[in-house]
This record gives sequence, structure tokens and C-alpha cells, in this order.
Amino acid sequence: MPETTPLVANGNGNGADHSHDLARLKSYQKWAFFVTFGGYFMAHFSRKCYSTVKQNLQDDAGYSALLLSEMDTTFMATYAIGNIISGKLGDTFRPTTILAIGLFGSGICLGLICIAIWFNFEGYSEALGNFFILGVYFLFGFFQSTGGPVGTAVMGNWFCDPDSIRNRGLIFGLWTCHQYCGDITSQLVSAAVLGVGWPYWWALFIPAVANVLWGFLTVRLVPDPYEMGIITEEVRIRQEKLAAKRAELEKAGKTSNLVDEGPPPISYIDAIKIPMVAQYAIAFGFFKLTNYVLFFWLPYFLEKSFDQVTANLIAALYSVGMMPGGIIVGVVSDLFGGRRATVIGVFMCGLLVFLGIFAEYSETLTSAPLLVMLFIMGILVGGPNNIITSAVAADLASHPTVKGNAKSLGTVTGLINGTGAITASIGLLAIGPLEENYGWASVWYYLMACTATGTLLMSTKIYSEMVPSANTEGVALAV
Repeated sequence: MPETTPLVANGNGNGADHSHDLARLKSYQKWAFFVTFGGYFMAHFSRKCYSTVKQNLQDDAGYSALLLSEMDTTFMATYAIGNIISGKLGDTFRPTTILAIGLFGSGICLGLICIAIWFNFEGYSEALGNFFILGVYFLFGFFQSTGGPVGTAVMGNWFCDPDSIRNRGLIFGLWTCHQYCGDITSQLVSAAVLGVGWPYWWALFIPAVANVLWGFLTVRLVPDPYEMGIITEEVRIRQEKLAAKRAELEKAGKTSNLVDEGPPPISYIDAIKIPMVAQYAIAFGFFKLTNYVLFFWLPYFLEKSFDQVTANLIAALYSVGMMPGGIIVGVVSDLFGGRRATVIGVFMCGLLVFLGIFAEYSETLTSAPLLVMLFIMGILVGGPNNIITSAVAADLASHPTVKGNAKSLGTVTGLINGTGAITASIGLLAIGPLEENYGWASVWYYLMACTATGTLLMSTKIYSEMVPSANTEGVALAV
């Protein structure tokens, strides 16, 4: 039996109560999916809008290229650290409140950017304007970091019935499409704003308002079935432990005033001690680095062989491929009993082949094979990246060492995502020097080494899934 056992059980209460709880759980799942999907959609909607009007910020608002670069760096740094902090906050406090604060804060930050544009802070004082903008983006990174780990935790709380666990890969694969939907919507909104001749700052103001409005919706979302009186397996385990403790105290002649106050949030140390969390966190950094390089550098690389418009169109196929990637990995891993590490390993081995072809022939390939290859590479990269920070994190947080404590998923997801972002950001520093001194072939070989390293870090888990021992056969598949 996999260790991610169904959370809605019939161990406490009669069959009618169980059926009623399950029906109520299933009924609310759709709303929880919709609100959390929309929350992360809004995060990417507001995050991407800035990049769509970078040229306008430089030409019309007077932002220097250095300031734009510093904004990116500041955001990446606080976003990476914020993931680790936000996950813990989501497990410590009411998670939907943390999500709402992130949405409110993101909207306010974009609003402040609009104010800086309206009142021409850069024209008044370049130093003051730069300080204000970087300060806002420093906070923006923290607010943006709440969506991933905390949203995943809320999803994990609600999608805990047997059917949801069997289809966890599919559910989270679909859920992780939020980021691409948000990015695409931002580009469409920006194109519409500029197309009708509105001031470009509307492309920032519209997502600012949308984030605040969705924050009001999010704060009303119930984050845990227990708050609606739905008894899940986790709650049943906790209540059994509490009953045993009361019986022990009464047997010793002591008065028992113990009440169920819910599980305490898991510590960072305890989260790292969960088997495979540390390995997944570091491995994800290497996989995320490959994604970052392709996402940020691919148009630049292609412009050496194609005009700017053609290069961007070809590069877009990579992003398009990433969207179904998470769904494919999720569905396939579900079909193979939750063997997600094995499926991820297969995808990474496939990516190594394509990176090897790029290293040898990328500068001579025509547009047709590039389109096909980049779409497939998007699937191969996007699938593991999306599923590790969602379904895999949910599997890890269901490990027997923390069974009976749901306040671990946010911390686990935050550690994986935050550590991965930090590792990837550091790894990106090598791309420019490698390309300048040794050419693009060295970059692709570098990515091959990173991909292989990440896969090797998962090798023990892959082996345990493929060749389970007698003691681990029942629990090896879930993490």
C-alpha cells in the first residue's frame, strides 16, 4: 500500500458519515482548485506584465538598462528566499490569509510602480527613483513567492480522497498550467493595451487591480476540510493519538484537559529530514537552471541565425511545449503507480539526447527541425519542473514520518522551490562567460552536465521505485 494513503477513511464514524464527508469534500474541491489556480494565475499575470513593457519603461519612463537588470536580480533574490519563508508561514498561519496577503501585496506593488510613472520619479531624481523602484521590487518578490508553496498546501489539503490521490499527477499537472495561462494573458492584455493606443502603464494597472480583487476572493476560501467538520484520515490519526494520551493520563489518575488544537507546523530541519526532500530540492535546482537558460537565453541564441521576429516565434514553441509537459508526466506517473522519480528520470535522459544534438548541430539547424525539437524539449523540461513542485511535493509531505500532520506541505514545497531557484540563479552566472569564451556548444554541454547531475541525485529513489525491497515495496512508490 503506498504511503500516500487515502485521507478520507471510514475508521472513525459510520459509513453514512463517511459518505457524507466524502461528498462534501468532493463538492468543495472544484472551488478550491478554481480559487488557488486563479491565485497563481494572477501571480504570473502580474509578474509577466512588467517584462512585456520593458521597452516602454526604458523609452518613456527613463528606466536605464542597468535599473531593469537590477529589478530582475532583486526580484529573483527575494522570490527565491521568499519561497522558503512563505511555505513555513503557510503551515504556521491560516494559508488562505497568506495567499491573500501575497495577492494584495502584489497589486499594491504594481500600483506603486504606476504612481512612480505617473509622477515621474525618475525625472525628479534618478537616485530617488531607482531606490523607490528597487525597494518596491524587493517587496514584490516576497509577495509573489506565496502562490506556489502555500497554494500547493491548500490543494493538498482538499485533494486527499482516494480518487484524488490515485490521480494526483493529473490533478496537479492540470493545476500547474496556471503559470502559462497567466503569462499568455499578460502578453495578450499588454498587446491589447498598446494596440488600442492606451498609455502603456495600463498593462501594469490592470493586473494590479485584478490581483487585489482576487485577494478578496481568496481570503474567503476555506483552507482545510477540518474547518468544515470533514474528518479526514489525518484528523482521525491525530484524534486517536490524543485519545490515547488522555487515556494514559486518566490511568495515572491525572486530570486530562487536552484538546485537539491541530498539528504544530513542521520545522525546516524536520522537513529536510523527510527522505528525498534534500535530494529533490537540489536536483530541482539543476533542472530549473536548464529551464532558465532556455527561457532567458534562447531568443538571444536564435537571433544569431534568424531575424528577431522569427527567433521569438521559434522560441515560443519551447514555452508552448512546457504546458502539456506537467500533465503528461503526471498522467504517466499515475498510470505507473506514482513512480514519479522514474518517469522524471526518463524525461531527463530524453532531454540529454536533445541537448547533445543541440551541442553539435544547433547553429546549423533550419527552422523546421528547431520548431519540433524545442517543442519536445519544452515537454521534457516543463514536465519534471512542474510536477516536482506540486505532486512530488505532496507525495513527500505524506511520508509516514509526518503522517497526521498536514502542516508540512507548504514548508516542503517552499524548500524545494526556493532552493531550486537559488541554485538556478547561481548557475546562470556561468552562461555569459561560457558563451563568450567557448561558444554555444559549451553552454549545451554545461546544461547536459547539470541535467545529468540532477538525475543522479534522484538515482537512489529511481532504483527503489524500479527494484523495491520487501520492506519498502509498499511505501516506495509515493515519494
